[in-house]
Amino acid sequence: MAWYPRAKKYELQPESDSQPAIRPTQFIVHSIIAPWTAKRVYEFWRDSTNLESHFGIGYEADDVGQFIGTQTRADANAGANRRADGTGAVSAETASNLQGSDPWTDEQVEELIRLGVWLHQTHGIPLRICRTHDDPGFGYHSMFPQWSTSGTACPGKARIAQFKAVVFPGIVARATGKTEPTEEDPMAGMTKQDVFDAVWKTDAIGGPADAADHKTNPTWQAASILKDVQTRVRRLDATVTAQSAAITALAGQVGKGADTATVVAAVQKAIADAVIKVDVDINSKES
Repeated sequence: MAWYPRAKKYELQPESDSQPAIRPTQFIVHSIIAPWTAKRVYEFWRDSTNLESHFGIGYEADDVGQFIGTQTRADANAGANRRADGTGAVSAETASNLQGSDPWTDEQVEELIRLGVWLHQTHGIPLRICRTHDDPGFGYHSMFPQWSTSGTACPGKARIAQFKAVVFPGIVARATGKTEPTEEDPMAGMTKQDVFDAVWKTDAIGGPADAADHKTNPTWQAASILKDVQTRVRRLDATVTAQSAAITALAGQVGKGADTATVVAAVQKAIADAVIKVDVDINSKES
């Protein structure tokens, strides 16, 4: 069994001794969907499930734990855990927010790069992004359906973009002393939608304090913030329009000697007509 020198050893038993050997040919990164330390990840594997990864990486610098040797099967990657030919993937779970939407911190990126270099040097994992589910190289959990039994978005849009643009190129640069990958374009497969999702659908902006779920959902996506602003502007527009209509209606009754009921009715009708007009204008433009 191979143990990473930078990792604190939290050995899982009986899995570490009882599970079959593998020849590591891939490195697959995950998000744990919890802001856990490496030790807490170990405790979760030990106490709550029969699954496990080889490594856990927390938010802080140097918070790396290893639970099983890299030449022993770990069960975080479905069909990539161990194949019929004895090859298998090394897996690392990384701390994340509860939505799995935040990017890796600088500390996490650095630990992933260091670990990736060590795996390349120790096991000969080639410096390329996996081209198929069983192709040797580096990847992330949602890259191929064979790596997840029920489908997954792990490690999240923001981290997938980081993997392609920062983490994998960093591994190659560190391992070769060069600044550019020699075997694989790190941006390969990255679409405009990936960029859009990373910018607009990353749950990292402080939400409005008056939101009903602010305590349980303190951070919002940029797209949600924009939608909330649009809703508030429309409400304000409707309010101002209604107030203007009321003022105009009141002014129209001045000097007519109308009774209170007549004045109230005129104001109510003016407000109702104004609100209907605002609603029609907004909906017709949106549709």
